[in-house]
Parts: sequence; structure tokens; C-alpha cells
Amino acid sequence: MKAAPLAALGGRLAGFAARLPRDKTDTLLLLAAALLVLAPHALHLPLWVSTLCAVTLAWRVVITVRGQRLPPSLVLLPLAAASMAGVWLTYNTLLGRDAGVAMLVLLVAFKMLEMRARRDLFVVVFLCFFLLLTTFFYAQGIGTALMMGASVAVLLAAQLSFQFTGELPPLGRRLWLGARTVLFALPLAALLFFLFPRMQGPLWGMPGDAMSGRTGMSNSMAPGSMASLAQSDETAFQVRFIDPPPSHALLYWRGLVLGEFDGRTWTQLPRERGAGQAVAGALMRGRAIRHQITLEPSGQRWLFALDLPAAPPQVAGHASSVSAEQEMSAAYPIDTRVRYDAVSHPGYSLQAGAELAGAARWLALPFGANPRALAAGEALRGHADPFDRVRAVLRGFREDTFVYTMEPPLLGRHTVDEFLFKTKAGFCEHYASAFVFLMRAAGVPARVVTGYQGGEVNPVDGFLTVRQSDAHAWAEVWVAGRGWLRVDPTAAVAPERVQRPLARAPSRMNRFGISALDDLMNFDAGNSALLTQLRYEWSALNNGWNQWVLNYTPERQRGVLDSFAAGLVSVKTLAALAVLLALLVAAHVRRNRPRHDPIDALYSALCLQLGRLGLARAADEGPNDYRARIDSARLEPRQKDAAAQFLRLYSAYKYGAQPSDPGLAATLKSLLIKFR
Repeated sequence: MKAAPLAALGGRLAGFAARLPRDKTDTLLLLAAALLVLAPHALHLPLWVSTLCAVTLAWRVVITVRGQRLPPSLVLLPLAAASMAGVWLTYNTLLGRDAGVAMLVLLVAFKMLEMRARRDLFVVVFLCFFLLLTTFFYAQGIGTALMMGASVAVLLAAQLSFQFTGELPPLGRRLWLGARTVLFALPLAALLFFLFPRMQGPLWGMPGDAMSGRTGMSNSMAPGSMASLAQSDETAFQVRFIDPPPSHALLYWRGLVLGEFDGRTWTQLPRERGAGQAVAGALMRGRAIRHQITLEPSGQRWLFALDLPAAPPQVAGHASSVSAEQEMSAAYPIDTRVRYDAVSHPGYSLQAGAELAGAARWLALPFGANPRALAAGEALRGHADPFDRVRAVLRGFREDTFVYTMEPPLLGRHTVDEFLFKTKAGFCEHYASAFVFLMRAAGVPARVVTGYQGGEVNPVDGFLTVRQSDAHAWAEVWVAGRGWLRVDPTAAVAPERVQRPLARAPSRMNRFGISALDDLMNFDAGNSALLTQLRYEWSALNNGWNQWVLNYTPERQRGVLDSFAAGLVSVKTLAALAVLLALLVAAHVRRNRPRHDPIDALYSALCLQLGRLGLARAADEGPNDYRARIDSARLEPRQKDAAAQFLRLYSAYKYGAQPSDPGLAATLKSLLIKFR
């Protein structure tokens, strides 16, 4: 029932557009193209910038439809100055990514109000092309690429509309012409993308903005920090297992080790880097699991791998190392997507000696903090066996009224006391923090480990996606002869947390409550098998885009070129094929190039000469009428005879029934010389 009113509305709009003059329809098409370019920036620009642009474009539409005069410079200049001042007040600078994009967006909008000449139209088009590139500063997914491709096609259609002479083709044909232009350019763009030498660094970005807008694992942990991170559905990294993967309960992705506690926040102890490429103090047992990790940019230096990696990975462009606490890190912050191989052993012994060097570091507690928890931990010393102390705490978590929640209540000064004896509700960081505190109070060396647990396997491409919502904290305790052992106190309260993935967090929302452009397909499919399959297909497609486009590094390019060259006789063969392809394209273009009739060229030259003598040919004047007018004109007899004979022969050539004389071109050329 709703289709009929919509169709009627569309018909009325089409009829209204058809009644407008051509210059107005061309301007409206350019405004539509500019709106398509500006719209994605509304997701990250300040609200006042987006609102001002929308009002400016609407103002220009009203001016175009009503045929009103454009506003004078006395109105535009103060408006532009106030806008620049607003950008300065918002960003405290006029330089950088965000401030520069905001000014460029405002420039495009304001330029719409001073399109007084043909040159201004092309200035707007070229500004829009440049503004398209800045969209990739904020999003680089396949959805963004498709959106930008459509924007380029509409911009080209708008540009071509201003260049048509005579009858204007329908809008659909112009849009198809713009789309065809984009499609014809894709092979050359793909060839340049894969073969043109690449530079180390991000595909799109600015050095000063490399760290902005990143979310990920922090080097500290306080109550609520993990729960806040778990609300994000952003991808942390993706994993491709070369060997059969372990069970979901063993998917612990080791990150940072936190050993210093101030009563509320856990932080890292001063780090001691390991030497060489081997993990110090670790004895690997059982089968090795080889896997490849594609780590998203985070602005941090931490590298993640399945617990416990046998050696730090080799990361292209980054020197990696491992600390004494078995933390892996790069020498510089990860500001681009990186890929590396890792080999891990889920079964291992870590510092399994009779004594622990520096044990006091892992037993230290802040003075005067959490007195009730301190007393409870000291009471556990009644158990001689350290394992009995661990079991006693886990039993208390399991049998008491503790609740696992992603929205824990706020805690005061004594965070551990309030959690254990008052709220009894928390996320993984609450349980890990309280457990390590109790173990240290009981005389058992302990520490907090943060990272990720679990992940979601995509059955389409087999990749396991670990999201920020999989962020997790667990504990390690040291027992003489056994070394550091992993204990996950969260599993005592919510075993399903480690047995299966968390419920998918909602997609990232901007200030308008709309999912970001590349997250529109990352919806929660619920119980619908069809929607779930569509989400998996989209995720696999997006992962392929990440692997082959966004992560196409110089090293990957060299590998592709080496593999391609290995299948050919030599690099010279590749060069010869490229030259042959270029010659074939040139021959095709030359064969399809419109041929100019030499007779028409001579006729145009005669008309030019006559026009210089004040006898210009009218647009609707044929050669016979033209000859009749020349006969009555004041010309020298020689010129008049030559022009009359020329036009008579040309008329017979164009409209006569007899075949033309093969020597007609030479005859006309001699008559043209005689006329001159």
C-alpha cells in the first residue's frame, strides 16, 4: 500500500525536474554529488559543522530552484571567517587531520554559494574529488570503498553534464557513463596497486594522526576498565590456524602482565627484556600450534599470541622482543595493520624451579588498603598446600552469591573489600584483582595477566576473529616445582565465559546513533540462520579486503611479484608482455578513434576564410544557400568564382546521387588556394 504514494511522489519529482532549465538541473546534480561526498564525514565531524553544511546546501537548492541571485561576498566572507574561528575553537588548531578535513568540508559547502562562472563548477568538482580521499583517513573497509566508487561515478556524471553540447542525454545515461568510466579505470588501478612500488606505512593516514581514535588493551587495569573495553565490537586481531586449533577453553591470548597494585589500579612492574629469540625460563611441552595473526592498529606496542609463544614473532618493519614476564612487544607503536606468524604451546612450564627469583615483587601489597581482604588472605595460610589456598578462594567465588556482570557497580577506596564483601558483582578484572590480592596475602606469589580469551570462528574462510569484547583478565600463581600456573577465577563464577564466546556487543555508534559505515553489516543476526550466514559472508569478504588490500605491504608485494615472476621465463618476459599489452590498447584506441573527413576539413577552412571577410556561415545555412549569398556579395571575381565552384562541388559530394571524384580533395584544395 505504501509503494503507490512513493511512486507518485517520485513521478512528481521527476516531472518537476524535467520542467527545470538545463542549467538548474545540472546544478542540482552537482549538489547531489557533493552531498554524497560530504555525507560520510558527518559521522566524525562536530555537529555544528555538519549542520552548517546541510543548511548551506539547502540554501543553494532554494536559490537554484527559484532562480534567485547568489549571496554577495559581504555575506559569505563573515560567514567563512566565523566558520574558521569555530574550527579553531573546536580543535585548538587549523592544522592536522580533523581540523583540515573540517575546513575542507566547509570550503566545499561555501563554494556552492559562489558558482558564478563555468570555472567555479569545475573547482567544486575537483574539491569534491580531493575530499573523497580524506574519507579514507577514518574508514578503509570495503563498504567505504564501494561508497566512494559510487560517489566518483556521480561526480563524473555531474562533470560531464556541464560539457555536453546540444541535446542533453537522460540522467540515467549520464550516470551509466560515469559508472563506465570508473569501471574502465579499474584494471589500470588494480595493475598500479599491485605492481607500483609501495611505501612502508599505512595505506591512508597522516603521521600526526596515527595514534588517534584507537582502542585496545591498556598497560593498566582498574575496576571497570575491562568491562568498558568489552562493550566495543571492534576487531582486535584475526587468526588463521595452520595447525588444528585447541578448544575454546584454551584460547588465551597472552598480552600484559601486571604486578604492581596501589589499592585500586594494577600496573606493570619495571620490565626486564629477555635476550635473544627464545622465551626465557619456559619449557615447552606437547604439540606446537602454528598460527598467523593479523593485528589491527592500536597505537600500542603490545603483540598477542596464543599462550604461550615459543619465541617473539618476526614483524615486518618492527623489531620485537619478549620480557621476563613473557610479554611480547614491538619496538614502536603499532599504527598500521601488521601480520606475523607465531608458534605456541598450550602446555608449558614457566620458571618451574625450587625458588622464585624476585618473589617479593609478586607478594607486595599496598599498606593500609583493603584490610578485610588482607585478613581473609592471611587466614588462608592455615592451608599448608598452596593448591588448597587456591581452591579455597575459587570455592568461595563459586558457592557464594557472586555475580558475573558487564555492568559492575562503582567501587570506592577499598575496591577489593567492597567487591568481596559488599557488591559481589563484577567483570573479569574484579575477580582477577581480588584473587591475586588474596593469594599474595596468603603468601602465594601471584600476578594479573591481561589479554583476550576466545574468539569467533568464521566458517566461510576459517579465520578466528578476536574482538575487543573478548578482552579478559586472569591470574597466574607460582608454586615451587610447578612454576607459574594459569588460574582463571572468572571461570569459577561464569564457566560459560571461557567455554563459549561472549554475546556480540553492539556495533560502534556515532553521536547520531548510527553504526559506522563499515559496521553496517556487523549486525547481531540473532536466531536467523540466513542473517547469520550473511554476516559470516560479509565478514569473510571484509577479511579478504583487509588481507589483500589494506595489508598489502612492501614485503607482501615482493612476495607476489616473486611468485608471479617464478611462473614466467624472466623479468624481461614480464616487461615484454606489458609493452605488448600497451601496444594492443593503443591499436584499439586508434582503430576506434573517429575519423575526420578531409573534404569536411577543407569546407571548414573555406568557411573560416569567408568569415574573416564578413561572410560567416549561419549555423542552419547549407552550402547552396551559402553560395547564393556569396554571389551577391562584394568579392573579387577571382574569389567569387573560386568559392562558388568550391561550394557547388561540395554540395554535389554531400548530397548528390553520383559517386564522388577520387581527385575531389585535390580539386577543392586548389580552389581554396585560389580563393586565398
